[in-house]
Amino acid sequence: MSSTILHQTEGSIAILRLNRPEKYNSFTREMALRLVDLLRQCAADDAVRCVVLTGGGKGFCAGQDLGEAEDPAKVDFAKILDEQYNLIVKEMRQMPKPVLTAVNGVAAGAGANLALAGDIVVASENAAFIQAFSKIGLIPDCGGTYFLPRMVGAQRALALMLTADKVTASEAQQMGMVYRVFPENNFEESWMKLARQMAQQAMQSVAYTKQLIAETFSNTLEQQLEREKELQVAAGNTTDFAEGVQAFLEKRAPVFGK
Repeated sequence: MSSTILHQTEGSIAILRLNRPEKYNSFTREMALRLVDLLRQCAADDAVRCVVLTGGGKGFCAGQDLGEAEDPAKVDFAKILDEQYNLIVKEMRQMPKPVLTAVNGVAAGAGANLALAGDIVVASENAAFIQAFSKIGLIPDCGGTYFLPRMVGAQRALALMLTADKVTASEAQQMGMVYRVFPENNFEESWMKLARQMAQQAMQSVAYTKQLIAETFSNTLEQQLEREKELQVAAGNTTDFAEGVQAFLEKRAPVFGK
């Protein structure tokens, strides 16, 4: 098993920790393929009800390890994106479970956009986000041109991408990039609390909600209302809905997934 990504399970929460701290967790091909494999394992494991992606050491992820791209003429960008980053983003967004990205430090380049691909993004107060691509003559990838404009607006997203300005955790929260910012001294405790909350949700409801949010920007209002109706009917036929109603009537917390 690769040590470039540490995989541990706490109850029903799978924690995937990028583990190249000496390189600020920048990605090698082997590391990216390992993450794809782990995400697929988490998606297929019914015992996993929430996935957290975070970084080891001082940084979250510095993006691609440029040491693998010393000769620009030999870099196969299509292969890197098709087989690595695009697969990672797709696995995260298509997973029928909540995926939290817990940004513990600097997230730059593909690392910044990998963070934004999480369903819920939380950050340590010392975290920062940098769209570093323009500094080396590239364009944002790893879903950045999809997620960031939807979070902060087209003009601000373009400015951040062209200037490669550093965005602090507090600024990211104000812009809508980050759900919550937690103190550095209890960062893991804070995101674990949120992860436990997510793991207690009704998983089919979570999957349906993720589908609806993914579709909303391409649907008309009428189409979205129709999709809400379809998936609400499906959710209403689950045992989790029956448990939720029973728990409400009994004035207790529901226990989903029994």
